Amino acid sequence: MKGIVFTEFLEMVEQEFGLEVLDQIINESDLSSGGVYTAVGTYDFIEMQRLIVKLSEKTGLSANDLLYAYGKTFFAVLEKNHANIFSLYDGPLEMLASIENHIHVEVRKLYPGAELPTFRVIQQDDNFLEMMYYSDRSMYMFAKALMVQTFDHFLENSRIELEKVQDDGTQVRFRIYKEPHAVN
Repeated sequence: MKGIVFTEFLEMVEQEFGLEVLDQIINESDLSSGGVYTAVGTYDFIEMQRLIVKLSEKTGLSANDLLYAYGKTFFAVLEKNHANIFSLYDGPLEMLASIENHIHVEVRKLYPGAELPTFRVIQQDDNFLEMMYYSDRSMYMFAKALMVQTFDHFLENSRIELEKVQDDGTQVRFRIYKEPHAVN
């Protein structure tokens, strides 16, 4: 897993839960890296799992809630560092539908060796997108947060449903609806 995912996660932990909690989860997670990461490095995903489990224990929040919160935070990093990608799309559904065939291709150019989930579009129209998520890492709530933030970026409303096809979260079906704007 690319180091930027770790460095941004640790920054979120410090901002949201404080330096003391950050130090505790690093010290109690038995990390082969010692909890020292560079944005361009590559690290074992087991370290991220351990950090999330420890953070869950410290905060009482579920791992999925933490992954969702982190996804929302990480989106801001993508928005800041890769604004050019957003300008290529007219709306959130178009952008989300291009994850596999365009966005992940660009990510792999920027971060060679990045291990990314796979997304397969099942059905798409102007107001709906159904896609399958595949990943051994089961970070589907992180993916859902990125989807929600994509709609926010385009100032669009959404409703996103997910269905775990595999109980362990390695295969998840997303049904993404573009919702009309509320009338005042």
